[in-house]
Amino acid sequence: MDRCDFARNSEDVGWLYCPSIEAAILFTSLFAATTLAHMFQWFTFRKKFCWVIVMAGLWETAGFAFRIISAKQIRGLWHFIPQQLFIILAPVWLNAFVFMVMGRMIYFYIPEKKVFGISAQRITVTFVLLDVFSMLVQSSSASLMSSDDPKLAKMGVNVYMGGIGLQELFIILFFFLAGRFQYLMTKLEVYQPQHLPWRRLLYCLYAALVLITIRIIYRLIEYSSGLENGLATNETAFYCLEAVPMIFAIAVFNVVHPGIALVGPESEFPKKEKKDKKKDKKKGKDRPKRSWRHRGNRVNDVESGSDMETEALRMQDGLNSGLHRPDSISPPTPLEFHHERFQR
Repeated sequence: MDRCDFARNSEDVGWLYCPSIEAAILFTSLFAATTLAHMFQWFTFRKKFCWVIVMAGLWETAGFAFRIISAKQIRGLWHFIPQQLFIILAPVWLNAFVFMVMGRMIYFYIPEKKVFGISAQRITVTFVLLDVFSMLVQSSSASLMSSDDPKLAKMGVNVYMGGIGLQELFIILFFFLAGRFQYLMTKLEVYQPQHLPWRRLLYCLYAALVLITIRIIYRLIEYSSGLENGLATNETAFYCLEAVPMIFAIAVFNVVHPGIALVGPESEFPKKEKKDKKKDKKKGKDRPKRSWRHRGNRVNDVESGSDMETEALRMQDGLNSGLHRPDSISPPTPLEFHHERFQR
């Protein structure tokens, strides 16, 4: 019996067309390759937040791996639903990664570390939380869409379309933010010309979001025409408008990795900054401790702290060393000497 000889309305079949095994194998290999490259770059550049794009690649790889199994075994939903869920939700991870990179670029390059008066940390947290919210909305639609009840299935489609609509809304808002960042950086280059690699990374963020937008528009058109009509029954459209944009959106960060443009101590957000300040206030510590062996090497102090703090430490070291050397202090002038000078 031919594997594609099935009825579309069967309860144990989720496919609306005969899926290609070869295409699923090809894109599983491509997503696995770019994911392995991101794992290597994650380790090489030591950017902890890059685990997010690794998750995007892993979810895409898992989705197409399940697609291979489901294409070989048409009947059964245990492999069809996971492949659909992984492929649908993987772009949300990439969205979050783009937001996190933009926040760190603002913190690293903008002197005020703000855009539109909002701090880089707050921008990152806000957009990531919004992205997680859209992910929860989209994931909640999966069980409804796979229901045998037409009303529940239709409700699931509407919920999913609302979720990706929110995702696109957040992307549009993010474009305004990124445009403002580009404007500020252009002004900074006019007054203080520097050859910084921020522009290439920013263009990669733009490219990734445009590719995700193409994929979102495809999904909106696909589900707006119904589950069994239009693009939903065309596998070529799926690969051209879903798989291809996503493989390029992930691979573009293999070419221009954030670790190339974000190098240095301020390329990451500070950890526990507020807690440390509260502890220092309680203990009455206005500056960090310096042991005597550390005071002998001021190069590290200059690199890690501000110049003013380093200069203050040097002055204090000079005072302390003077206080601990009795011979360096001149003896007090006798009182008779002052009387004698006054009489003269």
